[in-house]
Amino acid sequence: MIGTVFRSEDVPAGDRFDYWRELIGATRTSEVISAHSADFWAELRLMQLGPVTVWPASFLPTRYWRNQRMVRQSDPELYHLTLLLDGGLALDHAGRYDTFGPRSLHLADSSRPYDVRSADGRGADVIRGVGVDFPKALLPLPPHQVRELLGRKLSGQEGLGALMADFLTGLERQADFLQPSDAPRLGTVVLDLVSAWFAHALEAEAALSPETRRHALTQSIRAFIRQNLHDPELTPPVIAAAHYISLSYLHRIFQQQTQGETVAAWIRARRLEGAGRDLADPSLHTTPIHVIAARWGMPRASDFTRAFRTAHGLSPSEYRLQALSERQ
Repeated sequence: MIGTVFRSEDVPAGDRFDYWRELIGATRTSEVISAHSADFWAELRLMQLGPVTVWPASFLPTRYWRNQRMVRQSDPELYHLTLLLDGGLALDHAGRYDTFGPRSLHLADSSRPYDVRSADGRGADVIRGVGVDFPKALLPLPPHQVRELLGRKLSGQEGLGALMADFLTGLERQADFLQPSDAPRLGTVVLDLVSAWFAHALEAEAALSPETRRHALTQSIRAFIRQNLHDPELTPPVIAAAHYISLSYLHRIFQQQTQGETVAAWIRARRLEGAGRDLADPSLHTTPIHVIAARWGMPRASDFTRAFRTAHGLSPSEYRLQALSERQ
């Protein structure tokens, strides 16, 4: 057998979520939050294959959040590949935002902030997948090319992606029958598959049409906005400068890709959505409304209340009361 197994049932109920946070924190510093912390459930097998770590895991919906301060405090210089098998995830990373379903994969860089959570923030469906951590220095591809794959939805349904997905799920199934002496060789196989698959994906990228590239730029802009919604100074000129495009081109491609919605309107809608989620979150029921508004880049309480009522038909306090009563 290879790997160490963790099951939440083996830990007292009151300690399960804290233990899970410590387990995840052993590989990287991140904030771990779950609406199910009081009655948490998770299973994980940690397989060390030489320099490669493979960890099949199942857990109740949880948010994993790593900001720039955490990156500065501790950076293991790893790439993290996730194969999702059940459930849905949303990832905000490296200027991109996307959602992922079963048999899709995504790549993250420990040197960059990320925010990954259940795609259905209020659901209770178990998330199941396989994570792979490996040193960035062992990937025989230039970092500036690998950067093009960060935060993107990658298919595990066909070609080399399917081979990668099948190998990872096979490792999980056969872990009880494998010997520790097999581990280094299996780690080499994982790195070879990842390298071949990424090289193939990057070659395909070069053949994309201008329309596809415009769509990708719009997705990058949206992700940049999401990452900076907390900043009251987030404006169209700031966004255009960050993407090295003119302000007029920003407005033009954004409206083409969003059915005419303006940049400012999209920013406001995402801020109000985020504030609405926090107001409906039982774990934040004692957080003052003006603090939540400021977290989402709306420091003027009167402006926030007016915009929120226009969007939801209720004041923030009324919305919170209704949402929390519905969850009881």
